[in-house]
Amino acid sequence: MLKKTVLAVIALGTLLSVSACTSGSATSGSSNPATAAPATAEPDYASALQDRIAEAMEKNAIPGAVALVLSPSRGDWSSTFGTAELGSDVPMSLDDYLRIGSNTKTMTSTVILQLVEEGKLSLEDPISRFRPDVPDGENITIANLSEMRSGLYSYTFDPQFNATLDAEPQKAWTPDELLSIAFSHPANSAPGVTFDYSNTNIVLLGVVIEQLTGMSASEAFEKRIFAPLGLEHTALPANTDSSIPENHPQGYQFGTNVQTIDSYAVPAAELPSALDGTLKPLDQTNANPSWAWTAGAAISTPDDLATYVKALVGGGLLDDTTQKLRLDSIQPMVAGGSPDVGYGLGIAQFAPGILGHDGQLPGYSTFMVYNVNTGDTLIIGCNLSASPVDGENAAVVVAKSVIATLYGAGDVPGDPAAPAS
Repeated sequence: MLKKTVLAVIALGTLLSVSACTSGSATSGSSNPATAAPATAEPDYASALQDRIAEAMEKNAIPGAVALVLSPSRGDWSSTFGTAELGSDVPMSLDDYLRIGSNTKTMTSTVILQLVEEGKLSLEDPISRFRPDVPDGENITIANLSEMRSGLYSYTFDPQFNATLDAEPQKAWTPDELLSIAFSHPANSAPGVTFDYSNTNIVLLGVVIEQLTGMSASEAFEKRIFAPLGLEHTALPANTDSSIPENHPQGYQFGTNVQTIDSYAVPAAELPSALDGTLKPLDQTNANPSWAWTAGAAISTPDDLATYVKALVGGGLLDDTTQKLRLDSIQPMVAGGSPDVGYGLGIAQFAPGILGHDGQLPGYSTFMVYNVNTGDTLIIGCNLSASPVDGENAAVVVAKSVIATLYGAGDVPGDPAAPAS
C-alpha cells in the first residue's frame, strides 16, 4: 500500500476466518471465466480456490486477477480470472506485467542491507549524514526509516500533491520534490516511538542508495537484485518513463487521487453502482509512477515475483547473518500486538512463517509471500487498486481466500493494523 491506510498491505484481518468458512459455489462476475494453467493433475485445493477467488472478485468489483501457488508438498497451481480490459473479452495472463507498488520497498531495504554488509553504512547511522535537511534527521536512523518508525510525514497524504497527480498524471517527480512536500509538514511522532507507514522513509533510502553506489536506484536494483536472481521481467523505471511493457492489463481505480486520500472505499450511495458495473473506475494504466519511486514504482510479473519473494524471505540476497538480522527485526505494529504479525527492515510478517509484502498504487495491486514452514510461495495480482466496498487492497482481498483455503481458519493471519485491546 502506498497511501491511504496504516498498512492495508498486511491487514488480512479477521475476515479471513469468515472466508475460510464460506461456500465456494459462486462464480465470477468478470467477463472471462477462470482458466487454469495446463497440468497433469490439479492439486486438491484447486477447485476451492477457483470458486473462492471468483466469489471475492465478484463481491469487490475486481475486473481481473492472476493467482500463482507453488507448493512442494501439495502441488503447484496457477489460474487467471476475469478481464484485462473492462468492456472487452481480453483474458488476464500469468505472463502479464504489473505495477507492483509497495513490494518495491522490500527491494530498497534489501539494497540498503547489502550496503551495510559492505561496510558502507550502518543501520544506526543518522539520515542527516546523507540529507542534512531532514527535520530531526540527526535522531532518525537508517533502521528507523526501513522499519517505518521515523515519525516523518508521508508526502502522499498532502492534498495539493494529490491534486497534482490528478491534474498532471504524466508528471515526472523527482525525489527532492517529494521530500520537500514531506518536510513542509510537521512530523507525526518522535523517531523510534511508533510504527507509522510513510513513503517518505523509503524515498530517503533511495537517495542514500544513489549517494553510496554512484548509480541510479534503477541501476542498483538491476545490478544487485534483478540480474543475480535472473529477473528478466522486473525493473524500476526511470522517472520519465510512464510506460508498462506489453503484455499488461489495463489498471483501474475507483475515484480520483484527491477523493481517495483517506480511503479507496466508494461512498455508500455509489457502492451499488460500482458493484453492478454502472459506475466505472478510472483507467490509471499509464499514469507516471515516479511519485512512488523506490517506495513503489517497480514493475514485474508473477513468475519473477515468485522467484524474488522466495529469496527475500528464504535467503539468497544477503549473507546469513544479515538475513537473520532482517527476520529478527520484525516487531508488532502496535504496542501489545501479536508477535506473529508485524513489520521489520522492509519486510512484513502476516502470520507465523508467512512473510513478504504487498503493493498498491493507482490501477494495480499485488501480494507476495513465502511460507518458511511449508516452502509455499503465493502470488496474487489484480488490475484494480482497491475494493470499492471498504477500500482494502484488491490483491489482499483475493489473498484472504487463498490463505484461508490453504491453511484453514486456525492459521490465517491476524490484523496487525488493528488497535491493541
